[in-house]
Amino acid sequence: MFDLDLKSGILPIHPEIPIMTEQTSNIAAVAKALQIDKQQVSETVTLLENGATVPFIARYRKEATGSLDEVVITAIRDQLQRLAEKDKRRQAIVESLEKLGLLTEPLHKQLLAAESLTELEDIYLPFRPKRRTRGMIAREKGLEPLAAAIFRQSALPVDAALFIDPAKGVESKEDALAGARDIIAEQLSEDARSRAGLRQIFRNQAVLSAKVVKKNQEQGSKFRDYFDWQEAAGKAAGHRLLAMFRGENEKVLTLSFRPPEEAALLFLKKHHLQNSPVQAQIEMAIEDSYKRLIAPSLENELRGELKDKADREATGVFAANLRELLLAPPMGEKRVLALDPGYRTGAKLVCLDGQGRLLHNTTVYPTQSEKKLAEAAGTVTNLVKQFAIEAIAIGNGTAGRETEEFVRSLGLAKDIIITLVNEDGASIYSASEVARREFPDHDITVRGAVSIGRRLQDPLAELVKIDPKSIGVGQYQHDINQAELKKSLDEVVVSCVNKVGVELNTASLELLTSVSGLGPVLAGNIISHRDKVGPFTDRSGLLQVPRLGPRAYEQCAGFLRIRGAVNPLDNSAVHPERYKIVARMARDAGVSVVQLMGSETARKSLVLDTYLTPSVGLPTLQDIISELAKPGRDPRQSFIQFQFAEGIHDIADLHPGMLLPGIITNVTKFGAFADIGVHQDGLIHISQMADRYVKDPSEVVKVRQQVEVRVLEIDKERKRIALSLKKQD
Repeated sequence: MFDLDLKSGILPIHPEIPIMTEQTSNIAAVAKALQIDKQQVSETVTLLENGATVPFIARYRKEATGSLDEVVITAIRDQLQRLAEKDKRRQAIVESLEKLGLLTEPLHKQLLAAESLTELEDIYLPFRPKRRTRGMIAREKGLEPLAAAIFRQSALPVDAALFIDPAKGVESKEDALAGARDIIAEQLSEDARSRAGLRQIFRNQAVLSAKVVKKNQEQGSKFRDYFDWQEAAGKAAGHRLLAMFRGENEKVLTLSFRPPEEAALLFLKKHHLQNSPVQAQIEMAIEDSYKRLIAPSLENELRGELKDKADREATGVFAANLRELLLAPPMGEKRVLALDPGYRTGAKLVCLDGQGRLLHNTTVYPTQSEKKLAEAAGTVTNLVKQFAIEAIAIGNGTAGRETEEFVRSLGLAKDIIITLVNEDGASIYSASEVARREFPDHDITVRGAVSIGRRLQDPLAELVKIDPKSIGVGQYQHDINQAELKKSLDEVVVSCVNKVGVELNTASLELLTSVSGLGPVLAGNIISHRDKVGPFTDRSGLLQVPRLGPRAYEQCAGFLRIRGAVNPLDNSAVHPERYKIVARMARDAGVSVVQLMGSETARKSLVLDTYLTPSVGLPTLQDIISELAKPGRDPRQSFIQFQFAEGIHDIADLHPGMLLPGIITNVTKFGAFADIGVHQDGLIHISQMADRYVKDPSEVVKVRQQVEVRVLEIDKERKRIALSLKKQD
């Protein structure tokens, strides 16, 4: 049986007992959790504390960290932050208890030994300020001694009649016993060991039960799969949890997360019951404590844990999809004619030069009358010639397939690329302050068409201007923790921008903002300096930018490129702090730096061990050699043109068994969605991903991947299409 502490025996705090967990112990805990060396964690922490960014540490401080990648560096940062928050909460609890005169040495040692926030809160629960409870009222009536006597469960009978006191509201023996039970029930609910044991029962045995709210059943038909649903709560898939939570928020479903009641009560009785004259009183108190106090509290805890887990999963999926989209192959600096299609309002047309500058805009009507069609054909044909167009980008929204068919019918030169472009978020961009700043004299339709064209030229450079949540590669993004989602997606953008590198003299404010060490203020200062003084001719010119000091320069310089710079290394990922090493390499090889970059023979003649220093090891030297071989190389794959099947424009054009080209638009934990050109993405369920067991769809496909799918089923009423990547049996 657990002993029940009734808050007695308060002693002064021992001044020599440490209050805060030392950072060294947190470093050790993180190293153990991530299975890496403590020195790696310590060095990473030092770099982070000195203002280094994750991309910078991963790329340019490999010797310090033992070549940790961005994923591990981010995990170190986040885990240490969580441990610091736990230490901060522990300190606040200790100070609160000390102020109230409730901190005993045993209690203090308990708090110091607590390994989680949950454990800390369990220990603190009996002492934390709370609103007036039934247990408090019973204590005010003088019934605490009776509760203690009953809970001791001695062989001697307890005379509750001694506590009858009408003046205090205790009219009868039963009133006294009821009050005593209230005190015991409250104490049981606050017992840390009881809560810990029951918490495990909730985690391991709780059943998630969903029921429909009858009066809202009709308008909530989209949740009908969960109108009468049960499954083990701990094994519930994240996407199902988020769907049910949404149904609950919309008052269509009611949810329950509880284990079998008998299992929980059996645990409590086993630890708090023994044969005694007052056994029945204890048993009633246990049942009341569980049903009224413990179960609702632990159910809310479990809800929170499951929601957090589902949020993390959804955020991870969203981030992975966003990364693939941002790193989609760029077409490059080709002259583009872009069309934002529409039926009634026509297609807004823009012509862009190779750098994405707007040269011309108009509107054509290829989906209306024969006369309008002929006019549109003449306009497009003439503009293609006038601006030497090399590619035509067509938004994939309303009238997209019809507009694509129209363009392909014009008989343009075969070397002109004609492709549909995902326009998700283009309308968000076109109405944004960013778009108004870029095109103050044009309306949102022109801005939207420009965005479509630029996405073909360089997806990353254009998509960084849009809130990642608007790009359409996540699920339940409005239902998950918004702060964590924003943090995760912002970090993906920063990672991708720094992975690719940024052309200093043409980059937008949004692109520069994501460069390591910059941010919006310094990015704005760079653009102002560029506009005032002219293009940068070397990286060191950044030090002339207001407020951009040596620390920011160290962080950003390696990720910025200057095409045509006097020093060719300024157009590479070699950091300026290593230019002297490259110069020495060139001298040793008997060539210039330019010749070293162009000669594999010269590079192979170098003995890298010769250039080792206390701060420069082989990982950095190997990176330098790789970069010299392909200076400023774009890590993204080469652009591959994609075309949907001809004659397939609508869901009505589909039938089971068809093999169609498709492009992956979204990857989830339960499958992937593919665009096959009918204005409605089809679902490739995880069971249809491959001719083998697939644990995670991301093992098989990525966003923007081109695939061939087979149509399995079509539900025209619900606008659902089932697809398969399996080979037909």
